Amino acid sequence: MFDATVREGVLRLRRPETRWLSTGWDGGRSRGDAAYNVSVPKAFDRTDLGAYRDERLARAGFISESDAGGDGDPPTLFTGVAMEHARGARFGPVVAYATVGLSNPAMLPMDPASGSDGSVDGDAEKSPRRPGTVNLIVGTTRRLAAGASANLVAVAAEAKAATLLATAGVPGTTSDAVVVGDDPTGEPAAFSGSATPVGAAARACVRDAVRASLRSRYPDGDVPGPAADAEHGVVADERTEVFKP
Repeated sequence: MFDATVREGVLRLRRPETRWLSTGWDGGRSRGDAAYNVSVPKAFDRTDLGAYRDERLARAGFISESDAGGDGDPPTLFTGVAMEHARGARFGPVVAYATVGLSNPAMLPMDPASGSDGSVDGDAEKSPRRPGTVNLIVGTTRRLAAGASANLVAVAAEAKAATLLATAGVPGTTSDAVVVGDDPTGEPAAFSGSATPVGAAARACVRDAVRASLRSRYPDGDVPGPAADAEHGVVADERTEVFKP
């Protein structure tokens, strides 16, 4: 299975020659031995994320300083959540790790008001970037078809949203990201929907990892969702034109 290590505020999920698909910064498809989730400080304002990633991975001893800036950059997510709150869950051919912070919820009301600017805290372009993020790294020992790999991102995001709606009243935040990894030498899997072994396991693992990280991050249950009148975030509150094609 995948090997998880946390050092110096960095989570590394490692399995040799894994194929990765990331929705995060500098994302897309890649191949390598590891994916990372990096905790950043509260006042984080660095924009040179590649250099910053290399600094943090070197400080944690995951790469040497001579390796910094090399080819084959690993998939890396960033979060304001401390790695002490990272939690993992494993079932069958899947493992999932989550870090949950909800300071900037992204809400989607089912009865939207007309004329909203879609923002909780004013002009989103002028507002400082907030570190609240729900990051997921999901790995499977199956060899996924290209479409199944992309679909597993959707499966993980759906499970994350369902879990957060049930536990915190919001489907996610403005900066959530997902990385999925599969084994190119594993048993082939053409599909990853919720009725497949990979999809079913991923849904359960994401649910339990998200719930565990949420409990760790907010042990008193005081989550900064709508009930807590979150200070930062967005609301998709516009009314659209709906039509039959």
